[in-house]
Amino acid sequence: MDKILIHGGHPLSGSIKISGSKNSALPILAATLLTKEHCIVRRVPDLSDTNYMVQILTHLGAHVERASGNVNVTAEKIDSVAPYDVVRRMRASVCVLGPLLGRCKEANVSMPGGCVIGDRPIDLHLKGFEALGAAVRVEGGNIKVFAPKLHGAVINLRGKFGPTVLGTDNIMMAAVLADGTTVIEGAAQEPEVVDLANFLNKMGAKIEGAGTRRLIIEGVPELHGAEHDIIPDRIEAGTFLVAGAICGKGITINRAEPAHVSAVTKALSNCGFRIETKDQSITVSPNGSTSPLELISYMTTWAQGSGGVSPTCVTPSPRTMSVPRPAMLVAMVTIFGRPACATISASRSCCLAFNTWCGSFCFSR
Repeated sequence: MDKILIHGGHPLSGSIKISGSKNSALPILAATLLTKEHCIVRRVPDLSDTNYMVQILTHLGAHVERASGNVNVTAEKIDSVAPYDVVRRMRASVCVLGPLLGRCKEANVSMPGGCVIGDRPIDLHLKGFEALGAAVRVEGGNIKVFAPKLHGAVINLRGKFGPTVLGTDNIMMAAVLADGTTVIEGAAQEPEVVDLANFLNKMGAKIEGAGTRRLIIEGVPELHGAEHDIIPDRIEAGTFLVAGAICGKGITINRAEPAHVSAVTKALSNCGFRIETKDQSITVSPNGSTSPLELISYMTTWAQGSGGVSPTCVTPSPRTMSVPRPAMLVAMVTIFGRPACATISASRSCCLAFNTWCGSFCFSR
């Protein structure tokens, strides 16, 4: 798709169901490789990335059926080689390394591609595999890991950009079938990591501490099949909440997890919007005039008064490709250095800012 045409001028209203999380579905689909038994994964979003992951599982020998958001996987016999033609479209394809190493004790996966938001090396993944006892070789664009036996270890996964989500996923999936106890320090705490840990525990793994910086994994001899519902996509939920706040008469998102978007709902509430939460639904609606706000971890800026906002980004600089988009709505953007900094000036003051990707921002008016 080259472009999306939007014909505006109409307020948003009504309700919408939030899709399952792509960033949760991808590693959970990869985790089905850890068992010979049948697995059912529900609420898998119909996206190119999940379609690519299904193709990767099929290439590795799994029998996969997909219908109405449900993916059925039986990986009775699998290969441990995923060539470039299979994994090139998607960086998250690297998350098959952990399951293949855990079950087959070897994996040969080409360096992944498809990610256009900057260099995100997988050195912490490989460091973790080595700590579990695997030998690691990078040859001709291929990652080869192999070990006659995996053993528990203490592994610190904190990198210069913070904890690694896929790295935590990969090491966790390899460690569930290792001998002994593995402790992951500096683990990612994101809901998607918790969702993967919950799925693995349903399969018979023994994982404690999901959602904290310290994971404790007791290795087990084998895993069995399981059924699992993917958590709602918090990025999609936050996007619809902000869209409804900006140009809505009141919208409700259903099948959402309020705890996962609490930063967004708190920011909207502080801006003056009315937020109502019931079980798995959230409603945002106007509540009179809005107020300026200084925010952390929000990106897109909507201007409605006089003033400006200066965010400082501490994520890799190529991710600033998203910065010019809000600039088209305001007056001026300047970008310089690494980490990237941007100054956004507007003719009317900033009432709201948010981001739909996980970065760290400091905002000052």
